[in-house]
Amino acid sequence: MKRFLLACLAAGAFVLGSELARADDDGAVQEFATLPSGVRYPEGIAANPANGDIFVATFDFGPNANKLMRFDRRGNLDAIKDFGGTPLLGLGFAAGKLYILNMGASQLQRIAPNFGPATPVEIVATFPQIGAPGPRTVGNPDGSSDTITFGSSNFPAPNAMVFDRAGNLYVSDSFQGAIYGIANATTCATPCAVTVVKHDPLLATAGFPPFGANGLALNGDESALFIANTGDNRVLKHTFANGTLAVFAESVHGADGLLFENGRLWVAANQADELVALNAQGRPTARLGSFEGVGRDGRANGLLFPASMAIHDGWMYVTNLALPLTATVGDEPEEDVTRWTVARVRVPRR
Repeated sequence: MKRFLLACLAAGAFVLGSELARADDDGAVQEFATLPSGVRYPEGIAANPANGDIFVATFDFGPNANKLMRFDRRGNLDAIKDFGGTPLLGLGFAAGKLYILNMGASQLQRIAPNFGPATPVEIVATFPQIGAPGPRTVGNPDGSSDTITFGSSNFPAPNAMVFDRAGNLYVSDSFQGAIYGIANATTCATPCAVTVVKHDPLLATAGFPPFGANGLALNGDESALFIANTGDNRVLKHTFANGTLAVFAESVHGADGLLFENGRLWVAANQADELVALNAQGRPTARLGSFEGVGRDGRANGLLFPASMAIHDGWMYVTNLALPLTATVGDEPEEDVTRWTVARVRVPRR
């Protein structure tokens, strides 16, 4: 399974300063929900602001592997819908509908939030084949430089999404190194038109895990879009006014899901098993969580490969993807997990 997954995926650092805040007892990681037996790798997550329902999607492989689940605010499973062998990634909630990035189908889909097993899924848009971006030149301390040439991936891999207040949608493509836009995504006539907002070498990666552009977040005035590059351990900043794309923060180990909250940019550092808050200068000001081992029941304690976050009523909900990625057997704690979980932690005060 791991070799198959890797085959599919292959198609200056900041210092955590002494002022960095640690979660106190009120910010301890709690288990919110456990996925049904046999359901693995929770990745996407979203919250219904009206009632606190938490939606979770899985990133798995196999003929009947992927599920969309709805949990109530107490962590009880209320509904589950089968998506078969198509892996799901980002989720979003807007205009009373749940939006789904179906990576396996390269589509944006949506469904009613009170869905059941037979609720129909609507195709909103299909993402294009645009290929990999051009090469990236990287400078070295001795004045020399290296050139990274990215493979000719033609598989659209929509990963994360964020809506602006007007209902426009931005979507990342992890394999083709791109950001897409869908204008008026909640009301456009389907199939909605997809435009390429940015196709840039900074959005691709030759690193590990082998995902480039990933989590997305808009700042408070929606003047900038922040983008996680997982394989490069970076967070990037795209400024809309002048169209520039630049590095915002370095060495966020496995930067994955992003979430903007009260002036802070939260990053799920999936290889560090923690959540990191960055200020307006890209400097870390808080971090939450850690990996506390796998219990005898097969559940991860704390955070293990945290992938995505959603906030509701003062709680930050986090998917514990717990996905083993290396080919060597026995070298990852994710291999010990047999029941997958969603965690939650109180959002700390400023």
